[in-house]
This record gives sequence, structure tokens and C-alpha cells, in this order.
Amino acid sequence: MTSALEAPTWRQRLRPLFAGFDLPLLAAVLLLACLGLVAMYSAGFDHGTRFVDHARNMLLGAAVLFLVAQVAPQRLMALAVPLYTVGLLLLIATALFGITRKGATRWLNVGMVIQPSEILKIATPLMLAWWFQRREAALRTRDFLGAGVLLLLPFALIAKQPDLGTGLLVLSAGFYVIFFAGLSWRLIVPVAVVGSLGILALVLSEDSLCQPGVDWRVLHEYQKNRVCTLLDPSQDPLGKGFHIIQGMIAIGSGGLWGKGFMKGTQTHLEFIPERTTDFIFAAYAEEFGLFGFLLLLAGFIFLVLRGLTIAFEAPTLFSRLLAGAISLSFFTYALVNMGMVSGILPVVGVPLPFVSYGGTAMVMLGLSLGILMSIARSRRLMPS
Repeated sequence: MTSALEAPTWRQRLRPLFAGFDLPLLAAVLLLACLGLVAMYSAGFDHGTRFVDHARNMLLGAAVLFLVAQVAPQRLMALAVPLYTVGLLLLIATALFGITRKGATRWLNVGMVIQPSEILKIATPLMLAWWFQRREAALRTRDFLGAGVLLLLPFALIAKQPDLGTGLLVLSAGFYVIFFAGLSWRLIVPVAVVGSLGILALVLSEDSLCQPGVDWRVLHEYQKNRVCTLLDPSQDPLGKGFHIIQGMIAIGSGGLWGKGFMKGTQTHLEFIPERTTDFIFAAYAEEFGLFGFLLLLAGFIFLVLRGLTIAFEAPTLFSRLLAGAISLSFFTYALVNMGMVSGILPVVGVPLPFVSYGGTAMVMLGLSLGILMSIARSRRLMPS
């Protein structure tokens, strides 16, 4: 029999750190991480140390997930205002003193080069969840208007850089919080109808709007080119349309079962540009075909559904809103990346979670999953 005064073993010390972890969520993460490693090994085979670096980034993301999971949602809520404020100040500093590359001012040197817009992907939904939690007793129209201002501030600063892709991701994450807080369908449907009519008008008037020299005023020239390339990539098959055309060829050539691991011709003959980052889905689909795509899609669907279940079971409004927004953000990332590689959405430089190469993206992924895990643990560890 063990003495009451006997020092606990290392296993007994570590057990509380893992108590309450959501196993279905971990299973979805593990599946996607394995698929990501397999895809990176093939796509990055002749790309230096990409596979090793990707595995290291995954371990770093896992460490962030584990550490953040130990933080109670109440403490996360206390970080909302400071993190959002610092993020906005960094965006303003980027606009004034930032580093410009290829015509975009998105980076800031603070001893090391950072991209402040990445912070707002988490800080914005965190701030909006805090905002509605403080007003939970009696939500009014002006509360939703205030939330809209909090959302539009970072979006405007990011779009000004210009970085419309990241801006739209921040906008969507914040919108999910506002939607789950009770935004009326009477406000959503008219905006959706106007947006659909605008897209239809753009498609019908492509020939006149996409002519050289036509100024779209609201969009930058490169953004106009991306939209026009989406509508007709064959206009410039060796230039602006090259990415989309090669991505569609790779995906189509994969067929039902794919060409096989390490046997993708479009991939290994280097026809697919950015094959380890934004366009890695094309390399994956070429080698694993429709079956591989459905497996990857099932992993993302299960992850999103599990996240929404965690949101539904969360004990506070703050936790429900934040978990719901993070869960649907994974859906947005996967949809936008697969859509742009498949030629049904403009190319906006959005990575595919778990699969695309990128250290910062993997850390933010670990942070998001850590928050989800923290919310799940708070429910499981709460005394009944």
C-alpha cells in the first residue's frame, strides 16, 4: 500500500495535465496531421528540408495546443481586450513603418519580422466573444453595431496593406461570432442577395470589365487580375492563369484513386507552382485522387462538427461563440484553399490547414485548437 506521504510519481503528476482532453477532436487532428505529412513528403521531396521543417512545425503547433489547453476560458477572456488592442496598434505601426514587399506593406520589424494581421485571426473573434459576453443579459441592436465596428477596424487596416485574402478570413471569423450571437436573418439575406447579384453581373460583363486599362476603382490591379483570371484563365495560360490551369490539370489527372504516392507527374516535373504551400492540395489530389480528397474532406468535416459540438456544450456564452467561430474558420480555410486550387474561387494565398507548409500558420493552428481543447476541458472537468 502506498503511503499518504509518499511523493507522487511522474505519471501521477502528468495525469491532471491530460485530464479532460477531447479524444474525438484529437483523433480528427491526428488524421489531418498524418495526411499533411504524407502530402508534404511527396510535394517537398526535392524541395530541401521542407518535410523535416513541416514535421518540426507540427510539433511546435502541438506544443502550443497543449499549453493553451491548460488555460481556462476565463483567463482567455481576460486576454481579449489586450490582445485585440495590441493587434490594432501593430497594424497601425505596420501602415506607418512596415516593410514593403512586392507592393504590399504587411510586415513589421520588432526585433524580428512579424505579420501582425495573423494575430487578428484569433484576436478579433476573441474580442467579439468578450463583447457579447459582457452584454449577454440584454443584447440590443446597438450592441451588434458596436460589434460591427470592432470587426471592420482590423479588416480595413488589413485590406489597406493590401491583403484582401487575410482580411476576408478575419472578417469571416468575426462574422461567425456575430452570427452565433443572434444576428437576424433579415439582415443576412439581403446582403447575400446583393452579393449574389453582384457576382452574376460580374460574370455577365466579364468581356468588358476585364479589358486592359479598365479601372475597377475599389480593387487593386492584381486583385482585378485574379478575378478576371478566375473567370477565364485561358486568357493568359502561361502567365496569370498558369497557377489555376496547372492546379486543375493535376486534380483532374488524379482520377478516382490517384496516380500513387510519389508518382504525380505534374508535381514532380514542377508544373504546379507553390506546390508545398498554397497549391499543395493539387499535388495531394493528383497522387491520391478522389478517394484521397474524400478522406481529407471527411477529416475537416469531422473536425468542424466536433468543434461545433464543443461549442454547443460550452458552459458560457463567451466559450460558445469563440468555439463556434474557430470551428467554422477551419471550414472557411479548407473551402477557400480547395476552391482556389480547383479554379472556382480567386487565388488569395490561403494555406490548407495541416497540409500547407508554414511555421506561423501552424502556430496559429495550434493556438486555435488549444482554445477549442480548453473549452472542451472546462466542460469535462466541471463538477456535476
